[in-house]
This record gives sequence, C-alpha cells and structure tokens, in this order.
Amino acid sequence: MPRFLGLLVRTLLVVYAVVFAPTAQAADGSATRGEKLYGAKCGGCHSIETNRIGPRHRGVFGRTAGTVPDFSYSRALQESEVVWNDESLDSWLTNPAVFIPGQRMFVRVGKADDRADIIAYLKQQSDD
Repeated sequence: MPRFLGLLVRTLLVVYAVVFAPTAQAADGSATRGEKLYGAKCGGCHSIETNRIGPRHRGVFGRTAGTVPDFSYSRALQESEVVWNDESLDSWLTNPAVFIPGQRMFVRVGKADDRADIIAYLKQQSDD
C-alpha cells in the first residue's frame, strides 16, 4: 500500500503542476501576444498614439480614467476616479458596463489569458 500512495502523490503533483502552472504564468501576460490581441480586439476603436472612437492608450497604465484632455469621455468615466492598473484594467476588460456603469464601451475580453496579455502590452506603452 505505501508504494501505491507514493505513486498517487507523485501523480497528483504532476497533475497539479500541469493544471496550475500555466495559470500562474498567464497572470504576468505576454506583451508580444498582447500586441496582436490589442490590434484584433481593441484596434477597431483605439490606437496607442491617437484618439479614435475611443481614447489613445499611450500612457494609459497608471493614468486616471477619463483624463486624456482632448477626448470626450462619458460622465461616468470622468467621475469614476479609477486609476488604470493590473486589477482595474482586468475588471474593465472583463465587463466595462459592470465595472463603471454608464460608460460607453461595450467590448468585453472573456479570456483571462487574453486580458493579461493585453494588459502586459499596455503596460509597455508608457509616456517615456
């Protein structure tokens, strides 16, 4: 019986590593993959450098929501006092209407890995 338990424990450890290791890694995100996802999921309305239907995203990480001076934001976004960081961007991309009711964005990014990758890309797009 002890030999069986040892095999069972080793098997469970391998299963745990296979199932949970990618999730922990995904939390960091891939900026390279995020750039492609940004183009596909965000690029229809947003640009890094210029305002379009949505505001430009250069320097969005660490910025207070609704504060790009030459963009017309919803009152809800202007009054939200949200600062864009990993957590707030993840909540926003998950469901903007729930995160800040009354705002005008309707696009949602359902997969946590995709959100993490987009956030990693946005984090690289600083005002430096």
